[in-house]
Amino acid sequence: MKLPASLSTAARAALDKKGEDVVALDLRRLSAFTDYFLLASANNQKQLVAMADAILTVLRAEGRRPDHVEGYPRQEWMLLDFDDFVVHLFTPGTRSFYGLERLWGEAARFEIDE
Repeated sequence: MKLPASLSTAARAALDKKGEDVVALDLRRLSAFTDYFLLASANNQKQLVAMADAILTVLRAEGRRPDHVEGYPRQEWMLLDFDDFVVHLFTPGTRSFYGLERLWGEAARFEIDE
């Protein structure tokens, strides 16, 4: 299955900033509020912010702006809501604690690398 272009662009931006465990979850048959989640981990808070900034920059170039952004003050979990997909960027401990992949275990999972 091919992922939507903007979602793939966001994933590449996360990978370009050395994001780890980049995964897309297909929620189309499970959720009414979005079609996909994009998840990625960063080794530290600086990298987390760099990934978020890179994603915002590349999608802005496509004319996309998020409907909602959360997490810049704390920088442990950042959320970028683009309506048809939501980007979740985590530090590893926070990703493990909230376990979105476990909570949405019925979703089709796509590991994204290079």
